[in-house]
Amino acid sequence: MGEPTKAAEHPAERVVLIGYRGQLGSALLKSLGAGGADRNVLALDYPEIDMTRPAIIEQVCDHRPQVVINAAAWTDVDGAEEKQEACYAINVLGIKHLATACQRSGAALLHVSTNEVFPGQPGRFYREWDTTGARSGVYARTKEAAEKVVTTMLAGRFYITRTAWLYNNGGSNFITKILAAAEKHGALRVVADEFGSPTYAPDLAAAIVELIDSGHYGIYHLTNNGYCTRHQWAVELLRQAGRADVPVTAISSAEWYRRTSPPPHAIILNTAAAALGITLRPWQDALAAYFEQEAVNGNR
Repeated sequence: MGEPTKAAEHPAERVVLIGYRGQLGSALLKSLGAGGADRNVLALDYPEIDMTRPAIIEQVCDHRPQVVINAAAWTDVDGAEEKQEACYAINVLGIKHLATACQRSGAALLHVSTNEVFPGQPGRFYREWDTTGARSGVYARTKEAAEKVVTTMLAGRFYITRTAWLYNNGGSNFITKILAAAEKHGALRVVADEFGSPTYAPDLAAAIVELIDSGHYGIYHLTNNGYCTRHQWAVELLRQAGRADVPVTAISSAEWYRRTSPPPHAIILNTAAAALGITLRPWQDALAAYFEQEAVNGNR
């Protein structure tokens, strides 16, 4: 990948947001309206729309968008192994329909992808132009296939943003599961040989909006700065939650059964967006912001 291709230099005023009820989509809906931005945003989600059916093409085109943001996906990584057809229908066929809508309406597509498109060899750090090679299961292969659909169909008029270990306030995520397990068991065993970058959805959403307003098309890696193991993340979140007393034993991934094997070291580096001045704060600071919001929401 060379220098990002540049589009018109003004904010995206007409936007279609797919998946606005999800943890990233809800954050994007807020970010799109932040700062008094005068945008016309059409927010869509299941069951009002079904990405797997061609009808979504006209639903998107009718809004005459400048940018379509896809924040929807099949994200049940382990469940995808049992429901492969459903996962492919949403993560690949659905993207083909959105890309077709963008072709017909002249819109750009921003597609959210994952660090799991890389094999994650130990010691490797991946930049935007590195060759992908998903190995961890059906979910990862569908996300890699979706990237190929976008790059093939939209001839450079796209943004692909890869992220990792996403979480947000509300709903179920790694943080809520760790805190619940700590409360139930009083001690934890957490994998210490899987590395990634915890990413707070509001931070990612703000960066995505900044990116589409910049008009620089291309592939981007957007995570909170820094990286850690699952074990290190668990220890830090327990500390910030006031539960540093909970013992956390480091174990290997071989000791924790899953239907899939996540890439052990798929750490993605922000090079392209940083060149535009778009960066995210350290993951520890973002985690603190998460807990501050939890306190505001009355969950602490």
